[in-house]
Amino acid sequence: MSTAYLGTSAFAAAVLERLAATPHRPALVVTRPDRPAGRGRVLTPPPVATVARELGLEVIQPESVNTDEVTDRIAASAETVVVCAFGAIIKEPLLSRLEMLNVHPSLLPRWRGAAPVERAIIAGDDQTGASIMRVTAGLDSGPVCLAEAEPIRPDDDYASLAARLENLGARLLVRVLDERPPCVEQDEAGVTYAEKIGPADRTLDPDAPAELNERIVRALHPHIGARLALPDGTFLGVQRARVGDDGSLELLEVQPPGGRPMPYADYLRGHAAR
Repeated sequence: MSTAYLGTSAFAAAVLERLAATPHRPALVVTRPDRPAGRGRVLTPPPVATVARELGLEVIQPESVNTDEVTDRIAASAETVVVCAFGAIIKEPLLSRLEMLNVHPSLLPRWRGAAPVERAIIAGDDQTGASIMRVTAGLDSGPVCLAEAEPIRPDDDYASLAARLENLGARLLVRVLDERPPCVEQDEAGVTYAEKIGPADRTLDPDAPAELNERIVRALHPHIGARLALPDGTFLGVQRARVGDDGSLELLEVQPPGGRPMPYADYLRGHAAR
């Protein structure tokens, strides 16, 4: 069965790489347009575009997938569309023209939305997982075809947990494409939403429990980064931290404004010398 792949992020790129090594190798990859990135605001392709080209896959980067032209292009290439961290709303005519399967890194209906991996760690969940669902008009609300749990370890950060979920999601996706299990509607009573991580979510609250702040640091490392507000209005990035024996948050690695990550002890010595 021919497939097309819609994805954008590094997570989606990792799933694509695994999918391309199976009989379900995508005939077409659709991703978002190049965007300015970094301090120099250099026009940069999304991770999925980079990986797809390295794999020799055909890539298109339309401003919108919700046009007749793009829908026709996808339909001419595939019978099934796989969606993973695409980052844009899919509407008609594409939504109902082709079968669409979504790879979502949570145990749906828990943590629908944009930041399921981060929110699961921040909440202190002891497990998350991956779900393969049919795409519907609602936000991650379609029937689930296959799901499997993955423990969240006490030392997991985003990078370590996401790597395991990439493997799990890709494995479940291939099983769904191979075996075509029946899909079951989600239990609306269990719904929670994983809102996108914003500036306030990144900023540690000194008055909050140390356990919560430590989970925020892990959940946002290394791709977003937690931070502490400094008296001069700038922010000190927090790369690693732990809960000390006295129950307080101990900073281990920080990133000064405009600088590089360093041990917190070195940061303190540098500031004490001023």
